Amino acid sequence: MNVSLHQLKVFIAVARERSFTRAAHEFDLTQSAVSRCVRELEEALDLKLFDRTTRQVELTTAGASLERRIARLLDEIDLTLHEERVTHDAHTGVVVVASNPVLSSSWIPSGVARCAAAFPDLIVSVQDQSQAAVLTSVERGEVDFGVVSDAQAPQTDSLHAQVVFSAALRAAVPLDHPLAGHAVLHWRALSDLPLIMLNADAGSRAVVEAALRGHGVRPRSTQELGHVAAVLRMVELGLGVGVLPGDAHWPAASACLVARSLVPEVNLTTMLVRRRNRSLRPNAAAAWAQFAAAGAAWAAAHTVREATRGMEERDHDAAPLR
Repeated sequence: MNVSLHQLKVFIAVARERSFTRAAHEFDLTQSAVSRCVRELEEALDLKLFDRTTRQVELTTAGASLERRIARLLDEIDLTLHEERVTHDAHTGVVVVASNPVLSSSWIPSGVARCAAAFPDLIVSVQDQSQAAVLTSVERGEVDFGVVSDAQAPQTDSLHAQVVFSAALRAAVPLDHPLAGHAVLHWRALSDLPLIMLNADAGSRAVVEAALRGHGVRPRSTQELGHVAAVLRMVELGLGVGVLPGDAHWPAASACLVARSLVPEVNLTTMLVRRRNRSLRPNAAAAWAQFAAAGAAWAAAHTVREATRGMEERDHDAAPLR
């Protein structure tokens, strides 16, 4: 059976207008061309679709049944093609971004806000996933791109990563904690202390664990949580020392916590990731650029914060506690 989309559209037009002449005007064809198109469709289907007289055109029972079903299918095809065209417009449609929960609660909203300001008709949908699930979703093409944090870019032939910023791991301690009196801490200062860190979903646990092993640190115990706010609350209650990537937004100015540099410095890098050798759709490429700009702005704010912290540390005893 060899049936074309054009034949089906002509058939629907004739069925709707009950006239070969009016259907011909709709497609800017001759009446004979429309008649030939319908006849070829009938031959391909081996069905009589119309009863024709000199005065009128009526659908047969088979034609009426086909018209009801084909009309719905053609409407669905038109809708799908329209949505696809909209999706490929850089300023409209929906872009799906996967991110781990920690990034979603920190600078990701800045990227979404930038997209909303630049492209009011573009919808950015953020999916909170574990770090591993983010990479899987990107590789499978289930999302347009993802945002992850790690010590380095994912080592895979299927992913391309663009670094947006890096942040050093720091210790968070209460103001009245013995470590708070030291501006800089060596990793070994964390030995025999209860530590509170982010879990594997956030992407930083492996980096922290590698740093602890590398410097021979054996904590008394470890707690792993899914959000920075949860880690900081546990630290505030005196349940342990937090180990977190540096952030321009924590601790809050009103918090009874301080952040202390850990040396040697260990950085956590945040990256945008997409499928390698696959072009982003124009709207996703536009969103990617806005997220990269948000990351650059975050990095600039972080640099200012670090410079201020550096001046504060020089006013302290800068020798790291070992």
